[in-house]
Amino acid sequence: MSDTATAAVLASQAEEGCSVPHRAEASAGASTGLRQFETTPISAVQDYWNRRPCNIRHSPLPVGTKEYFDQVEERKYLVEPHIPGFAEFERWKGKRVLEIGCGIGTDTINFARAGAEVTAVDLSEQSLGLATQRAEVFEVADRIRFVHSNAEELNGVADEPQFDLVYSFGVIHHTPHPQRVLEQARRRLAPGGVVKVMVYHRNSWKVAEIVLGYGKGRFWRLDQLVAEHSEAQTGCPVTYTYTRQTVRDLFAGAGLAVTRVAVDHIFPYRIRDYVDYRYVRAFPFNVLPAPVMRGLEQRAGWHLCVDGVAA
Repeated sequence: MSDTATAAVLASQAEEGCSVPHRAEASAGASTGLRQFETTPISAVQDYWNRRPCNIRHSPLPVGTKEYFDQVEERKYLVEPHIPGFAEFERWKGKRVLEIGCGIGTDTINFARAGAEVTAVDLSEQSLGLATQRAEVFEVADRIRFVHSNAEELNGVADEPQFDLVYSFGVIHHTPHPQRVLEQARRRLAPGGVVKVMVYHRNSWKVAEIVLGYGKGRFWRLDQLVAEHSEAQTGCPVTYTYTRQTVRDLFAGAGLAVTRVAVDHIFPYRIRDYVDYRYVRAFPFNVLPAPVMRGLEQRAGWHLCVDGVAA
């Protein structure tokens, strides 16, 4: 990515991060809203993420430097510490991994570092530019092939069963037809392969914050409210949410069987401090005992982490 392009992206960021920094974040779509965004053009999604690459403001250092990328990774896994355990980077050494929605490449690099052969797909050219630069900085570019594609089509990725893992963290709920993405994943899954996907959880603390805070209790507008406020920057054109049951239905419709579902992650920090890179817990998270907080995350967390296999 050129310095001019990077500067343009940075200038468009009102807040840092992806969905974490927004005080009342959630998403829209399951239960009553499973088809809420089907008519949204994919170009609107692409434009949104080109203006706002996820996590690009996770560091105040010069974009593209090793120190910048190190801080981005440190902050991402500090705030979302469940990601490495879900991804199981070391498990895929010597395996072929397809990452759908790689963003600026934090998980991508860790798969490659662990010894996987990675194909990383994203709709956003701006994100792919930074991810490509990152792979070069960390000298793992020979283990990663970056592909610019719509995840609902996966053009540029051979349509044959070849991947031991198809991984997508926080991505498919932002495309108009999530089941199409899973269908593409299923077709490219090698025998014995695994699909790991994180989607947003409808029955979450964050959805409640959005509906009660931004929506003033107007629960009948849940889908629209959550889409508007699901990310650090308002106005995400598509954001679906799922329950444990509706995500199983989503997988089943794509020919996949769910083997594990886990709920995790409540963002606990005070936003005014977080945007200045200080980590001060907001009420009530600053008074909850750690076991209580952990239990709350596992029941009302924002992330629905799903493992699946071919049905």
